[in-house]
Amino acid sequence: MRAKYQVLVIPFRKEKEKVKFGIFKREDMNVYQAIAGGGEEGETILESAKREFWEETGIKKESFTQLDSIATVPACFFSASKEWGPKTYVVKEYAFGVELTKTDKVALSNEHKSFKFVDYESAAKKLKWDSNRTALYELNERIKNNDL
Repeated sequence: MRAKYQVLVIPFRKEKEKVKFGIFKREDMNVYQAIAGGGEEGETILESAKREFWEETGIKKESFTQLDSIATVPACFFSASKEWGPKTYVVKEYAFGVELTKTDKVALSNEHKSFKFVDYESAAKKLKWDSNRTALYELNERIKNNDL
């Protein structure tokens, strides 16, 4: 059964003095977002983030940074909301950052039609959801302040 939370993972990589962030174009809605998905019963939030990232990119990483950014998403957006019952109104979304190297090759799942690495300003403009932009802001600030 799907757990009552969502995870968000923003990949980034350092290219000389610049940082680029991975954004993914959804197949079903034609919008850009970070990697997102639900937890499964029995998983920790971090385990869910690692699994979702692997399922949607084909990349296994161990070192994830959990961000302070936490958002809520209306439960009605999830098919599992019927199992959760009528008194589950929102689901928490926990955000993470993960650093990639140039040798990490993204193999997209069928949930996305494309992805690209872009600078902070471009990512902030293209991301559809406020929660993604807030987590992106925090991640960018942490990178600038060497606080990962």
